[in-house]
Amino acid sequence: MATYLDRILAAHRATAAIDRRDLDALTAQARSSGPVRGFTAALRAQDGVAVIAEVKRASPSKGPLFPDLDPALIATAYQEGGAAALSVLTDHEFFRGSPEDLVAARAATALPVLRKDFTVSQADVLDARCMGADAVLLITAALLPREISQLLRVAASVGLDVLVEVHDETEAALALGAGATLIGVNQRDLSTFDVDPKRAVRVARMLPAGVTRVAESGIRNSDDVRRLAGAGFDAVLVGEALVCSPHPAAALRQLRRGAALPTRR
Repeated sequence: MATYLDRILAAHRATAAIDRRDLDALTAQARSSGPVRGFTAALRAQDGVAVIAEVKRASPSKGPLFPDLDPALIATAYQEGGAAALSVLTDHEFFRGSPEDLVAARAATALPVLRKDFTVSQADVLDARCMGADAVLLITAALLPREISQLLRVAASVGLDVLVEVHDETEAALALGAGATLIGVNQRDLSTFDVDPKRAVRVARMLPAGVTRVAESGIRNSDDVRRLAGAGFDAVLVGEALVCSPHPAAALRQLRRGAALPTRR
Protein backbone atom coordinates (compact mmCIF):
# COMPACT_ATOMS: atom_id res chain seq x y z
CA MET A 1 0.00 0.00 0.00
CA ALA A 2 1.35 3.43 -0.95
CA THR A 3 2.27 5.66 2.00
CA TYR A 4 1.55 9.38 2.35
CA LEU A 5 5.11 10.09 1.27
CA ASP A 6 4.84 7.78 -1.75
CA ARG A 7 1.73 9.55 -3.01
CA ILE A 8 3.08 13.03 -2.41
CA LEU A 9 6.39 12.30 -4.11
CA ALA A 10 4.72 10.62 -7.08
CA ALA A 11 2.63 13.75 -7.65
CA HIS A 12 5.60 16.11 -7.35
CA ARG A 13 7.88 14.04 -9.57
CA ALA A 14 5.14 13.78 -12.19
CA THR A 15 4.87 17.57 -12.22
CA ALA A 16 8.65 17.95 -12.43
CA ALA A 17 8.82 15.50 -15.35
CA ILE A 18 6.65 17.70 -17.57
CA ASP A 19 8.31 20.99 -16.58
CA ARG A 20 10.00 22.24 -19.75
CA ARG A 21 11.12 25.65 -18.53
CA ASP A 22 14.64 26.76 -19.37
CA LEU A 23 16.81 26.40 -16.27
CA ASP A 24 19.25 29.10 -17.31
CA ALA A 25 16.42 31.62 -17.65
CA LEU A 26 14.91 30.50 -14.35
CA THR A 27 18.30 30.82 -12.65
CA ALA A 28 18.68 34.35 -13.98
CA GLN A 29 15.23 35.21 -12.67
CA ALA A 30 16.07 33.74 -9.27
CA ARG A 31 19.31 35.70 -9.02
CA SER A 32 17.52 38.93 -9.88
CA SER A 33 15.02 38.48 -7.05
CA GLY A 34 15.21 40.76 -4.03
CA PRO A 35 17.79 40.26 -1.26
CA VAL A 36 17.45 37.23 0.98
CA ARG A 37 17.03 37.39 4.73
CA GLY A 38 19.53 35.04 6.32
CA PHE A 39 17.55 32.04 7.59
CA THR A 40 20.30 30.16 9.45
CA ALA A 41 21.72 33.42 10.78
CA ALA A 42 18.32 34.32 12.25
CA LEU A 43 18.14 31.00 14.10
CA ARG A 44 21.62 31.46 15.55
CA ALA A 45 20.99 35.09 16.51
CA GLN A 46 18.37 34.25 19.14
CA ASP A 47 19.22 33.44 22.72
CA GLY A 48 18.21 29.92 23.64
CA VAL A 49 16.20 27.81 21.22
CA ALA A 50 14.77 29.66 18.22
CA VAL A 51 11.23 28.96 17.01
CA ILE A 52 10.42 28.50 13.32
CA ALA A 53 6.65 29.10 13.23
CA GLU A 54 4.70 27.41 10.48
CA VAL A 55 1.89 28.69 8.28
CA LYS A 56 -0.09 25.53 7.57
CA ARG A 57 -3.68 25.10 6.42
CA ALA A 58 -4.01 21.29 6.43
CA SER A 59 -2.15 17.98 6.59
CA PRO A 60 -2.69 14.66 4.79
CA SER A 61 -3.17 12.79 8.05
CA LYS A 62 -5.37 15.26 9.95
CA GLY A 63 -7.15 17.09 7.17
CA PRO A 64 -8.07 20.77 7.55
CA LEU A 65 -6.34 22.61 10.40
CA PHE A 66 -7.09 26.24 9.53
CA PRO A 67 -8.24 26.28 5.89
CA ASP A 68 -9.30 29.94 5.93
CA LEU A 69 -6.23 31.35 7.64
CA ASP A 70 -4.87 34.71 6.57
CA PRO A 71 -1.15 34.09 6.05
CA ALA A 72 -0.26 37.74 6.63
CA LEU A 73 -2.19 37.95 9.90
CA ILE A 74 -0.82 34.75 11.35
CA ALA A 75 2.72 35.60 10.24
CA THR A 76 2.39 38.95 12.00
CA ALA A 77 1.20 37.18 15.15
CA TYR A 78 4.18 34.84 14.99
CA GLN A 79 6.56 37.78 14.70
CA GLU A 80 4.89 39.47 17.69
CA GLY A 81 5.24 36.23 19.65
CA GLY A 82 8.99 36.12 19.09
CA ALA A 83 9.45 33.71 16.17
CA ALA A 84 12.92 33.74 14.63
CA ALA A 85 11.68 32.61 11.22
CA LEU A 86 8.65 31.35 9.32
CA SER A 87 7.93 28.11 7.50
CA VAL A 88 5.19 28.27 4.87
CA LEU A 89 3.59 25.25 3.18
CA THR A 90 3.29 25.83 -0.57
CA ASP A 91 2.00 22.37 -1.59
CA HIS A 92 -1.65 22.67 -2.61
CA GLU A 93 -2.82 19.13 -3.35
CA PHE A 94 -1.93 17.65 0.04
CA PHE A 95 -1.52 20.66 2.38
CA ARG A 96 -3.76 23.30 0.74
CA GLY A 97 -0.90 25.78 0.68
CA SER A 98 0.31 27.98 -2.15
CA PRO A 99 3.17 30.24 -3.24
CA GLU A 100 0.80 33.13 -2.58
CA ASP A 101 0.72 32.15 1.09
CA LEU A 102 4.50 32.47 1.22
CA VAL A 103 4.51 35.83 -0.56
CA ALA A 104 1.86 37.24 1.79
CA ALA A 105 3.50 35.93 4.98
CA ARG A 106 6.93 37.26 4.04
CA ALA A 107 5.59 40.67 2.98
CA ALA A 108 3.85 41.07 6.35
CA THR A 109 6.99 40.55 8.46
CA ALA A 110 10.72 41.08 8.62
CA LEU A 111 11.34 37.38 9.24
CA PRO A 112 13.17 34.98 6.90
CA VAL A 113 10.95 32.34 5.35
CA LEU A 114 11.43 28.66 4.57
CA ARG A 115 9.54 27.28 1.60
CA LYS A 116 8.13 24.06 3.08
CA ASP A 117 7.44 21.71 0.19
CA PHE A 118 8.57 18.47 -1.39
CA THR A 119 11.53 19.66 -3.44
CA VAL A 120 12.48 17.17 -6.16
CA SER A 121 14.07 19.24 -8.94
CA GLN A 122 16.34 22.17 -9.70
CA ALA A 123 13.29 24.14 -10.85
CA ASP A 124 11.68 23.65 -7.43
CA VAL A 125 14.70 25.27 -5.77
CA LEU A 126 14.78 28.15 -8.24
CA ASP A 127 11.03 28.68 -7.88
CA ALA A 128 11.50 29.02 -4.13
CA ARG A 129 13.94 31.88 -4.66
CA CYS A 130 11.70 33.51 -7.26
CA MET A 131 8.68 33.51 -4.93
CA GLY A 132 10.74 35.18 -2.21
CA ALA A 133 11.82 32.30 0.02
CA ASP A 134 15.02 32.65 2.01
CA ALA A 135 15.48 28.91 2.53
CA VAL A 136 14.31 25.69 0.94
CA LEU A 137 13.61 22.24 2.35
CA LEU A 138 15.30 19.07 1.11
CA ILE A 139 13.91 15.81 2.54
CA THR A 140 16.57 13.11 2.57
CA ALA A 141 13.97 10.32 2.41
CA ALA A 142 12.61 11.81 -0.82
CA LEU A 143 15.89 12.19 -2.72
CA LEU A 144 18.86 10.23 -3.96
CA PRO A 145 22.25 11.20 -2.49
CA ARG A 146 23.35 12.73 -5.78
CA GLU A 147 20.15 14.78 -5.91
CA ILE A 148 20.77 16.16 -2.41
CA SER A 149 24.28 17.28 -3.41
CA GLN A 150 23.05 18.79 -6.67
CA LEU A 151 20.17 20.69 -5.09
CA LEU A 152 22.41 22.02 -2.31
CA ARG A 153 24.68 23.46 -5.00
CA VAL A 154 21.77 25.01 -6.90
CA ALA A 155 20.42 26.60 -3.72
CA ALA A 156 23.81 28.03 -2.82
CA SER A 157 24.19 29.47 -6.32
CA VAL A 158 21.09 31.65 -5.83
CA GLY A 159 21.67 32.55 -2.18
CA LEU A 160 19.24 30.19 -0.48
CA ASP A 161 19.89 28.46 2.82
CA VAL A 162 18.88 24.79 2.90
CA LEU A 163 17.20 22.87 5.69
CA VAL A 164 18.02 19.20 5.06
CA GLU A 165 15.50 17.01 6.83
CA VAL A 166 16.42 13.58 8.21
CA HIS A 167 14.58 10.90 10.16
CA ASP A 168 17.32 8.56 11.38
CA GLU A 169 21.07 8.12 11.72
CA THR A 170 21.52 6.76 8.19
CA GLU A 171 19.83 9.79 6.65
CA ALA A 172 21.80 12.11 8.92
CA ALA A 173 25.03 10.57 7.65
CA LEU A 174 23.86 11.14 4.05
CA ALA A 175 23.02 14.77 4.79
CA LEU A 176 26.38 15.39 6.42
CA GLY A 177 28.18 13.66 3.56
CA ALA A 178 26.44 15.99 1.10
CA GLY A 179 27.67 19.01 3.03
CA ALA A 180 24.52 20.02 4.90
CA THR A 181 25.11 22.52 7.72
CA LEU A 182 21.46 23.12 8.68
CA ILE A 183 19.80 19.81 9.58
CA GLY A 184 16.24 19.19 10.71
CA VAL A 185 15.38 16.00 12.56
CA ASN A 186 11.74 15.19 11.90
CA GLN A 187 10.15 13.21 14.71
CA ARG A 188 7.28 12.26 12.38
CA ASP A 189 7.51 9.07 10.34
CA LEU A 190 6.66 10.19 6.79
CA SER A 191 5.28 6.75 5.95
CA THR A 192 2.76 6.52 8.81
CA PHE A 193 2.79 10.18 10.00
CA ASP A 194 3.16 8.90 13.59
CA VAL A 195 5.42 10.91 15.93
CA ASP A 196 8.30 9.35 17.86
CA PRO A 197 9.43 11.89 20.53
CA LYS A 198 12.70 10.00 21.10
CA ARG A 199 13.83 10.23 17.50
CA ALA A 200 15.25 13.75 17.57
CA VAL A 201 17.21 13.19 20.78
CA ARG A 202 18.72 9.98 19.40
CA VAL A 203 19.77 11.44 16.04
CA ALA A 204 21.12 14.65 17.57
CA ARG A 205 23.91 12.69 19.23
CA MET A 206 25.65 12.12 15.89
CA LEU A 207 25.44 15.71 14.58
CA PRO A 208 28.82 17.43 14.91
CA ALA A 209 29.56 20.87 16.30
CA GLY A 210 29.01 23.57 13.71
CA VAL A 211 25.78 22.04 12.38
CA THR A 212 22.67 24.06 13.18
CA ARG A 213 20.13 21.59 14.57
CA VAL A 214 16.37 21.92 14.14
CA ALA A 215 13.80 19.59 15.73
CA GLU A 216 10.56 19.14 13.81
CA SER A 217 7.07 17.74 14.48
CA GLY A 218 5.26 16.76 17.65
CA ILE A 219 6.39 19.82 19.62
CA ARG A 220 3.41 20.82 21.76
CA ASN A 221 4.61 22.76 24.79
CA SER A 222 7.53 24.31 26.60
CA ASP A 223 8.42 20.97 28.20
CA ASP A 224 9.06 19.58 24.72
CA VAL A 225 11.25 22.59 23.95
CA ARG A 226 13.25 22.13 27.17
CA ARG A 227 13.81 18.46 26.37
CA LEU A 228 15.06 19.28 22.87
CA ALA A 229 17.23 22.12 24.15
CA GLY A 230 18.85 19.65 26.51
CA ALA A 231 19.59 17.41 23.52
CA GLY A 232 21.48 20.27 21.84
CA PHE A 233 18.93 21.65 19.39
CA ASP A 234 19.31 25.24 18.23
CA ALA A 235 15.74 25.59 16.95
CA VAL A 236 12.33 23.94 16.80
CA LEU A 237 9.87 24.02 13.93
CA VAL A 238 6.31 24.18 15.23
CA GLY A 239 3.16 24.03 13.12
CA GLU A 240 -0.06 22.53 14.45
CA ALA A 241 0.36 23.65 18.07
CA LEU A 242 0.55 27.26 16.87
CA VAL A 243 -1.72 27.34 13.87
CA CYS A 244 -4.54 25.64 15.81
CA SER A 245 -4.23 28.00 18.75
CA PRO A 246 -6.82 30.79 19.06
CA HIS A 247 -3.99 33.05 20.24
CA PRO A 248 -0.87 32.10 18.25
CA ALA A 249 1.30 34.97 19.53
CA ALA A 250 0.58 34.04 23.15
CA ALA A 251 1.10 30.34 22.40
CA LEU A 252 4.46 31.12 20.83
CA ARG A 253 5.53 33.24 23.81
CA GLN A 254 4.62 30.34 26.07
CA LEU A 255 6.77 28.00 23.99
CA ARG A 256 9.66 30.44 24.14
CA ARG A 257 9.51 30.60 27.91
CA GLY A 258 10.67 27.03 27.77
CA ALA A 259 13.15 27.95 25.04
CA ALA A 260 15.23 30.34 27.12
CA LEU A 261 17.88 27.72 27.78
CA PRO A 262 21.52 27.48 26.69
CA THR A 263 22.23 25.27 23.68
CA ARG A 264 25.35 23.69 22.28
CA ARG A 265 26.55 25.89 19.39
